[in-house]
Amino acid sequence: MHVTRKSALAATVAAVSLAVVLTGCGGPSAPQPGSSDSASGGSSASSIPDTSALLSAVKEDSALSAMVPSAIASTKELKVGSNVQSAPNNFYAADGATVVGSDHDLITAIGTKLGLTVTYSNLDFGALITSLQSGRVDTTIAAMNDTATRQQSIDFVDYLTSGITLMVQKGNPAGITGPDTLCGKNIAVVTGTSQQTFAEDTSTKCTTDGKAALNISVTDSDSQNQTQLRTGRIDAIVNDLPSAVYISKTTQDGNAFEVVPGDVIDGAPYGIGVNKDNPGLRDAMAKALDDLIADGTYGKILDAWGISSGAVTAAAVNGGK
Repeated sequence: MHVTRKSALAATVAAVSLAVVLTGCGGPSAPQPGSSDSASGGSSASSIPDTSALLSAVKEDSALSAMVPSAIASTKELKVGSNVQSAPNNFYAADGATVVGSDHDLITAIGTKLGLTVTYSNLDFGALITSLQSGRVDTTIAAMNDTATRQQSIDFVDYLTSGITLMVQKGNPAGITGPDTLCGKNIAVVTGTSQQTFAEDTSTKCTTDGKAALNISVTDSDSQNQTQLRTGRIDAIVNDLPSAVYISKTTQDGNAFEVVPGDVIDGAPYGIGVNKDNPGLRDAMAKALDDLIADGTYGKILDAWGISSGAVTAAAVNGGK
Protein backbone atom coordinates (compact mmCIF):
# COMPACT_ATOMS: atom_id res chain seq x y z
CA MET A 1 0.00 0.00 0.00
CA HIS A 2 0.95 3.66 -0.43
CA VAL A 3 1.25 6.25 2.29
CA THR A 4 -1.33 8.59 0.76
CA ARG A 5 -4.94 8.72 1.91
CA LYS A 6 -8.14 8.51 -0.08
CA SER A 7 -11.76 8.97 0.84
CA ALA A 8 -13.27 5.95 2.55
CA LEU A 9 -15.10 3.42 0.44
CA ALA A 10 -18.82 3.25 1.08
CA ALA A 11 -19.05 -0.40 1.93
CA THR A 12 -22.47 -1.43 3.16
CA VAL A 13 -22.52 -5.12 2.52
CA ALA A 14 -25.24 -7.49 1.36
CA ALA A 15 -23.70 -10.81 0.42
CA VAL A 16 -23.55 -13.08 -2.60
CA SER A 17 -22.24 -16.53 -3.34
CA LEU A 18 -21.89 -19.63 -5.41
CA ALA A 19 -20.25 -22.86 -4.35
CA VAL A 20 -16.83 -23.63 -5.79
CA VAL A 21 -14.89 -26.87 -6.06
CA LEU A 22 -12.32 -27.00 -3.26
CA THR A 23 -8.83 -28.48 -3.17
CA GLY A 24 -6.59 -28.45 -0.14
CA CYS A 25 -9.02 -26.38 1.91
CA GLY A 26 -9.67 -26.41 5.61
CA GLY A 27 -12.67 -25.07 7.48
CA PRO A 28 -12.89 -21.76 9.32
CA SER A 29 -10.88 -21.38 12.49
CA ALA A 30 -13.36 -19.20 14.34
CA PRO A 31 -17.14 -18.81 14.70
CA GLN A 32 -19.06 -17.37 11.78
CA PRO A 33 -20.42 -13.87 11.14
CA GLY A 34 -24.07 -13.69 12.01
CA SER A 35 -23.86 -16.34 14.73
CA SER A 36 -24.32 -15.54 18.38
CA ASP A 37 -20.64 -16.01 19.21
CA SER A 38 -19.10 -15.23 15.86
CA ALA A 39 -15.72 -13.72 15.23
CA SER A 40 -15.43 -14.44 11.48
CA GLY A 41 -14.19 -16.88 8.93
CA GLY A 42 -17.53 -17.69 7.34
CA SER A 43 -21.10 -16.55 7.29
CA SER A 44 -24.56 -17.59 8.31
CA ALA A 45 -26.87 -18.68 5.49
CA SER A 46 -29.16 -15.70 6.12
CA SER A 47 -26.36 -13.24 5.23
CA ILE A 48 -25.50 -14.89 1.90
CA PRO A 49 -28.23 -14.59 -0.75
CA ASP A 50 -27.91 -16.95 -3.69
CA THR A 51 -26.34 -15.40 -6.80
CA SER A 52 -26.07 -18.56 -8.84
CA ALA A 53 -28.19 -17.00 -11.58
CA LEU A 54 -25.76 -14.10 -11.94
CA LEU A 55 -22.70 -16.31 -12.26
CA SER A 56 -24.38 -19.00 -14.34
CA ALA A 57 -25.25 -16.33 -16.90
CA VAL A 58 -21.53 -15.91 -17.65
CA LYS A 59 -20.50 -17.96 -20.69
CA GLU A 60 -17.22 -19.07 -22.19
CA ASP A 61 -15.77 -16.72 -24.80
CA SER A 62 -14.00 -18.81 -27.45
CA ALA A 63 -11.65 -15.98 -28.42
CA LEU A 64 -10.58 -15.55 -24.80
CA SER A 65 -10.28 -19.26 -24.06
CA ALA A 66 -7.99 -19.55 -27.09
CA MET A 67 -5.57 -17.19 -25.31
CA VAL A 68 -5.16 -19.53 -22.33
CA PRO A 69 -1.78 -21.33 -22.35
CA SER A 70 -2.15 -24.92 -23.52
CA ALA A 71 -0.81 -26.41 -20.26
CA ILE A 72 -3.76 -24.90 -18.40
CA ALA A 73 -6.35 -25.09 -21.20
CA SER A 74 -5.81 -28.83 -21.53
CA THR A 75 -6.83 -29.38 -17.90
CA LYS A 76 -9.89 -27.10 -18.08
CA GLU A 77 -8.93 -26.10 -14.53
CA LEU A 78 -7.79 -22.80 -13.02
CA LYS A 79 -6.00 -23.49 -9.74
CA VAL A 80 -6.57 -20.51 -7.46
CA GLY A 81 -4.68 -19.78 -4.27
CA SER A 82 -6.42 -17.67 -1.66
CA ASN A 83 -6.62 -16.97 2.04
CA VAL A 84 -10.14 -18.11 2.81
CA GLN A 85 -10.46 -16.17 6.06
CA SER A 86 -11.35 -12.67 4.87
CA ALA A 87 -14.98 -11.65 4.47
CA PRO A 88 -16.34 -10.31 2.18
CA ASN A 89 -13.48 -11.23 -0.17
CA ASN A 90 -12.98 -14.98 0.36
CA PHE A 91 -14.47 -16.87 3.29
CA TYR A 92 -16.51 -19.93 4.21
CA ALA A 93 -20.27 -20.22 4.33
CA ALA A 94 -21.90 -21.71 7.42
CA ASP A 95 -21.16 -25.27 6.23
CA GLY A 96 -17.45 -24.61 6.73
CA ALA A 97 -16.61 -25.92 3.25
CA THR A 98 -18.23 -23.69 0.61
CA VAL A 99 -16.11 -20.72 -0.42
CA VAL A 100 -18.02 -17.46 -0.92
CA GLY A 101 -17.13 -13.81 -1.37
CA SER A 102 -16.59 -11.01 -3.86
CA ASP A 103 -13.13 -12.23 -4.90
CA HIS A 104 -14.52 -15.74 -5.30
CA ASP A 105 -17.31 -14.52 -7.56
CA LEU A 106 -14.99 -12.44 -9.73
CA ILE A 107 -12.43 -15.20 -10.26
CA THR A 108 -15.21 -17.71 -10.93
CA ALA A 109 -16.65 -15.42 -13.63
CA ILE A 110 -13.18 -14.87 -15.13
CA GLY A 111 -12.55 -18.61 -15.18
CA THR A 112 -15.86 -19.25 -16.91
CA LYS A 113 -15.03 -16.67 -19.59
CA LEU A 114 -11.80 -18.58 -20.21
CA GLY A 115 -13.50 -21.98 -20.30
CA LEU A 116 -11.95 -23.03 -16.99
CA THR A 117 -13.38 -24.44 -13.76
CA VAL A 118 -12.02 -22.76 -10.66
CA THR A 119 -10.57 -24.88 -7.85
CA TYR A 120 -9.44 -23.26 -4.60
CA SER A 121 -6.48 -23.90 -2.30
CA ASN A 122 -6.76 -22.24 1.11
CA LEU A 123 -3.27 -20.96 1.97
CA ASP A 124 -1.66 -18.71 4.53
CA PHE A 125 -1.51 -15.20 3.10
CA GLY A 126 2.27 -15.20 3.41
CA ALA A 127 2.50 -18.36 1.27
CA LEU A 128 0.50 -17.08 -1.71
CA ILE A 129 3.36 -15.60 -3.73
CA THR A 130 5.70 -18.56 -3.23
CA SER A 131 2.88 -20.97 -4.12
CA LEU A 132 2.38 -19.05 -7.33
CA GLN A 133 6.09 -19.04 -8.13
CA SER A 134 6.41 -22.77 -7.48
CA GLY A 135 3.48 -23.64 -9.73
CA ARG A 136 1.33 -25.00 -6.94
CA VAL A 137 -1.40 -22.61 -8.12
CA ASP A 138 -2.00 -20.82 -11.43
CA THR A 139 -3.26 -17.57 -9.94
CA THR A 140 -4.07 -15.90 -6.63
CA ILE A 141 -6.94 -13.70 -5.50
CA ALA A 142 -6.98 -12.71 -1.85
CA ALA A 143 -7.50 -8.96 -1.54
CA MET A 144 -3.74 -8.64 -2.11
CA ASN A 145 -2.49 -5.16 -2.86
CA ASP A 146 -0.56 -4.70 -6.08
CA THR A 147 2.64 -2.95 -4.98
CA ALA A 148 5.94 -2.18 -6.69
CA THR A 149 7.71 -4.50 -4.26
CA ARG A 150 5.42 -7.44 -5.00
CA GLN A 151 5.69 -6.76 -8.74
CA GLN A 152 9.33 -7.83 -8.49
CA SER A 153 8.07 -11.35 -7.73
CA ILE A 154 4.77 -11.72 -9.61
CA ASP A 155 2.50 -9.90 -12.05
CA PHE A 156 -0.90 -8.47 -11.18
CA VAL A 157 -4.21 -7.87 -12.91
CA ASP A 158 -5.81 -5.08 -10.88
CA TYR A 159 -9.54 -5.46 -10.19
CA LEU A 160 -10.52 -3.20 -7.25
CA THR A 161 -9.34 -0.22 -5.22
CA SER A 162 -9.33 -0.43 -1.42
CA GLY A 163 -7.34 0.61 1.64
CA ILE A 164 -6.69 0.01 5.32
CA THR A 165 -8.97 0.84 8.24
CA LEU A 166 -9.15 0.12 11.97
CA MET A 167 -11.73 -2.19 13.56
CA VAL A 168 -12.44 -2.03 17.29
CA GLN A 169 -14.85 -3.53 19.81
CA LYS A 170 -18.36 -2.12 19.72
CA GLY A 171 -18.36 1.10 21.70
CA ASN A 172 -14.62 1.58 21.10
CA PRO A 173 -13.56 1.05 24.74
CA ALA A 174 -9.89 1.77 23.90
CA GLY A 175 -10.81 5.19 22.49
CA ILE A 176 -9.03 4.70 19.17
CA THR A 177 -9.89 7.48 16.71
CA GLY A 178 -7.19 7.01 14.07
CA PRO A 179 -3.56 5.98 13.45
CA ASP A 180 -2.24 8.72 15.74
CA THR A 181 -4.00 7.10 18.73
CA LEU A 182 -2.47 3.63 18.28
CA CYS A 183 0.72 4.26 20.27
CA GLY A 184 0.93 1.82 23.16
CA LYS A 185 -2.14 -0.11 22.01
CA ASN A 186 -2.44 -3.85 21.38
CA ILE A 187 -2.95 -4.36 17.64
CA ALA A 188 -3.44 -7.45 15.46
CA VAL A 189 -2.53 -7.96 11.80
CA VAL A 190 -2.23 -10.88 9.38
CA THR A 191 1.33 -11.88 8.51
CA GLY A 192 2.76 -10.72 5.19
CA THR A 193 0.10 -8.08 4.57
CA SER A 194 0.23 -4.36 3.93
CA GLN A 195 -1.52 -4.01 7.29
CA GLN A 196 1.54 -5.51 9.01
CA THR A 197 3.80 -3.02 7.23
CA PHE A 198 1.51 -0.15 8.25
CA ALA A 199 1.43 -1.27 11.89
CA GLU A 200 5.20 -1.63 12.05
CA ASP A 201 5.75 1.77 10.41
CA THR A 202 3.24 3.36 12.80
CA SER A 203 5.02 1.79 15.78
CA THR A 204 8.34 3.20 14.59
CA LYS A 205 6.80 6.66 14.29
CA CYS A 206 5.42 6.36 17.82
CA THR A 207 8.84 5.59 19.29
CA THR A 208 10.50 8.29 17.20
CA ASP A 209 8.02 10.77 18.69
CA GLY A 210 8.85 9.58 22.20
CA LYS A 211 5.66 7.57 22.63
CA ALA A 212 5.06 3.90 23.41
CA ALA A 213 5.43 1.39 20.59
CA LEU A 214 2.48 -0.63 19.32
CA ASN A 215 2.16 -4.13 20.74
CA ILE A 216 1.64 -6.00 17.47
CA SER A 217 0.16 -9.50 17.34
CA VAL A 218 0.93 -11.13 13.98
CA THR A 219 -1.30 -14.10 13.08
CA ASP A 220 -2.15 -16.28 10.09
CA SER A 221 -5.79 -15.25 9.67
CA ASP A 222 -8.39 -12.56 10.23
CA SER A 223 -10.47 -15.01 12.23
CA GLN A 224 -7.74 -15.37 14.87
CA ASN A 225 -7.51 -11.59 15.14
CA GLN A 226 -11.27 -11.20 15.49
CA THR A 227 -11.34 -13.74 18.31
CA GLN A 228 -8.65 -11.73 20.10
CA LEU A 229 -10.58 -8.50 19.62
CA ARG A 230 -13.91 -9.97 20.67
CA THR A 231 -12.37 -11.31 23.90
CA GLY A 232 -10.53 -8.06 24.68
CA ARG A 233 -6.98 -9.37 24.26
CA ILE A 234 -6.28 -6.65 21.72
CA ASP A 235 -7.59 -3.11 21.22
CA ALA A 236 -7.91 -3.02 17.42
CA ILE A 237 -7.41 -4.91 14.18
CA VAL A 238 -5.76 -3.28 11.19
CA ASN A 239 -7.76 -4.61 8.24
CA ASP A 240 -8.91 -3.82 4.73
CA LEU A 241 -12.00 -1.61 4.70
CA PRO A 242 -14.38 -4.03 2.90
CA SER A 243 -13.53 -6.81 5.34
CA ALA A 244 -13.84 -4.59 8.40
CA VAL A 245 -17.22 -3.22 7.31
CA TYR A 246 -18.65 -6.64 6.44
CA ILE A 247 -17.47 -8.23 9.68
CA SER A 248 -18.73 -5.32 11.77
CA LYS A 249 -22.19 -5.52 10.21
CA THR A 250 -22.62 -9.29 10.33
CA THR A 251 -20.91 -10.45 13.53
CA GLN A 252 -23.41 -10.85 16.39
CA ASP A 253 -25.92 -8.85 14.35
CA GLY A 254 -23.58 -5.85 14.36
CA ASN A 255 -23.09 -5.78 18.13
CA ALA A 256 -19.49 -7.03 18.37
CA PHE A 257 -17.31 -4.67 16.33
CA GLU A 258 -17.27 -1.28 14.65
CA VAL A 259 -15.06 0.55 12.15
CA VAL A 260 -13.24 3.67 13.28
CA PRO A 261 -14.56 6.56 11.13
CA GLY A 262 -12.14 8.45 8.91
CA ASP A 263 -10.31 8.38 5.62
CA VAL A 264 -9.12 5.09 4.22
CA ILE A 265 -5.40 4.59 4.86
CA ASP A 266 -2.90 3.78 2.10
CA GLY A 267 -5.36 3.37 -0.76
CA ALA A 268 -4.11 0.96 -3.44
CA PRO A 269 -5.43 -1.59 -5.98
CA TYR A 270 -6.17 -5.22 -5.28
CA GLY A 271 -4.49 -7.48 -7.85
CA ILE A 272 -5.03 -10.99 -9.16
CA GLY A 273 -1.58 -12.58 -8.97
CA VAL A 274 -0.01 -14.41 -11.93
CA ASN A 275 3.42 -16.02 -12.33
CA LYS A 276 5.79 -13.78 -14.31
CA ASP A 277 6.58 -16.77 -16.51
CA ASN A 278 2.93 -16.95 -17.58
CA PRO A 279 2.11 -13.67 -19.41
CA GLY A 280 -0.39 -15.46 -21.64
CA LEU A 281 -2.63 -16.31 -18.68
CA ARG A 282 -2.18 -12.82 -17.27
CA ASP A 283 -3.31 -11.16 -20.50
CA ALA A 284 -6.21 -13.58 -20.97
CA MET A 285 -7.45 -12.83 -17.46
CA ALA A 286 -7.13 -9.08 -18.00
CA LYS A 287 -9.21 -9.28 -21.18
CA ALA A 288 -11.79 -11.48 -19.44
CA LEU A 289 -12.08 -8.92 -16.65
CA ASP A 290 -12.50 -6.14 -19.23
CA ASP A 291 -15.34 -8.11 -20.82
CA LEU A 292 -17.03 -8.58 -17.45
CA ILE A 293 -16.74 -4.85 -16.80
CA ALA A 294 -18.19 -4.06 -20.23
CA ASP A 295 -21.16 -6.45 -19.98
CA GLY A 296 -22.11 -5.32 -16.47
CA THR A 297 -21.36 -8.57 -14.61
CA TYR A 298 -18.46 -7.01 -12.72
CA GLY A 299 -20.59 -4.11 -11.54
CA LYS A 300 -23.39 -6.41 -10.40
CA ILE A 301 -20.99 -8.49 -8.32
CA LEU A 302 -19.55 -5.40 -6.65
CA ASP A 303 -23.00 -3.90 -6.09
CA ALA A 304 -24.19 -7.09 -4.39
CA TRP A 305 -21.23 -7.01 -1.99
CA GLY A 306 -21.54 -3.29 -1.33
CA ILE A 307 -18.05 -2.46 -2.62
CA SER A 308 -18.95 -0.70 -5.85
CA SER A 309 -17.15 2.49 -4.82
CA GLY A 310 -13.92 0.53 -5.27
CA ALA A 311 -14.74 -0.37 -8.87
CA VAL A 312 -12.20 0.04 -11.65
CA THR A 313 -13.18 1.04 -15.18
CA ALA A 314 -10.67 -1.29 -16.87
CA ALA A 315 -8.26 -4.04 -15.94
CA ALA A 316 -4.74 -2.77 -15.36
CA VAL A 317 -1.59 -4.89 -15.41
CA ASN A 318 0.87 -4.00 -12.61
CA GLY A 319 -0.85 -0.69 -11.95
CA GLY A 320 0.22 -0.47 -8.30
CA LYS A 321 2.97 1.90 -7.20
